Amino acid sequence: MRKPLQFLILTLLGLFWSTAHSAPLFEDDSVLEFELVGPLHALIESEKTEQETPFILKLNGEEFPVMVRLRGKSRLRVCKFPPLRFRFVPGEPAPEQFAGIEKIKLVTHCNNNSKGDQNALEEYAAYRLFSLLTDISYRARPMRITYTDTENKLSEKARLRYAFAIEPVQLLAQRTGGAALEVKGLSLSRLNREQAGLVFVSQYMIGNTDWSFVLAEEDDACCHNGDLLDIENSIYYVPYDFDLAGIVNAKYAKPDPTLRLKNVRQRRYRGYCIDQEHVGTALRQVKSQESEILQTIGAIPGLSDSDKATMSDYIGQFFKKAQHEDKLLRLYEKRCLGKKV
Repeated sequence: MRKPLQFLILTLLGLFWSTAHSAPLFEDDSVLEFELVGPLHALIESEKTEQETPFILKLNGEEFPVMVRLRGKSRLRVCKFPPLRFRFVPGEPAPEQFAGIEKIKLVTHCNNNSKGDQNALEEYAAYRLFSLLTDISYRARPMRITYTDTENKLSEKARLRYAFAIEPVQLLAQRTGGAALEVKGLSLSRLNREQAGLVFVSQYMIGNTDWSFVLAEEDDACCHNGDLLDIENSIYYVPYDFDLAGIVNAKYAKPDPTLRLKNVRQRRYRGYCIDQEHVGTALRQVKSQESEILQTIGAIPGLSDSDKATMSDYIGQFFKKAQHEDKLLRLYEKRCLGKKV
């Protein structure tokens, strides 16, 4: 086959793949409302994360079959209503909003009260804030779900709650032109420094210490609370799971005892030792987007005015520190982990 023809075919196949696997779900930031019908109480009580159960998803007057299972690690232990995973069965009808998606993770309200709702929305806000800084980030979509238990055993307090969906890693890789990596360790020499700087500064901004470039004991692959993408032979760390961040301040959240922090609201820089030039560039970018960051918090749907004010105040404390840029960068350099790479 001649090279020009081969190139054309590969290009067309790439366009087909992109179109076939696009996800309208994340093209919209409005709250998606639907009903989930099935044996929810039995599923939650089973505590079996590998067990899929058939449910019905009702959206815009239509019904769609979906397989549902529990997911999570720590939240499976501490939440009365754990996170869920949906799987749409190939060949079966699916909502147009979920086109291009087979499996998708949902973060639920955890506990059956208004604070559970607010914590879910606060964590959704953390995803939105990182997405403001870089496109190489997980997109998220807020949802309001009516849960109908076919056995009528689910608490009435759990019936109508907020949640959000997280972009599948395959769609993230496709959207960014990269490939998802599953490795036991990260080669820091291949680490994209610009992305790393944004991760380090943004995690400090939201008060999140629950992440690492190292494989955690309960993880199957590197890295703890982050996925790795290979984009043009450069490694990008993409963070997720912000429920233990200070900006969320969930009731069950406690910092790692080895950090000797009083609570999760107390910030600690956990970035690795890279050239300070990249960290400084990241800090200046975050500072330049202060207004946009605060506006995003103020626009989170369903978040109460008091919670918006608390989040804005917490982020404002970071920006107050960031006014003294040299001092903050010296702190980062003092606290950075490992040897400089």
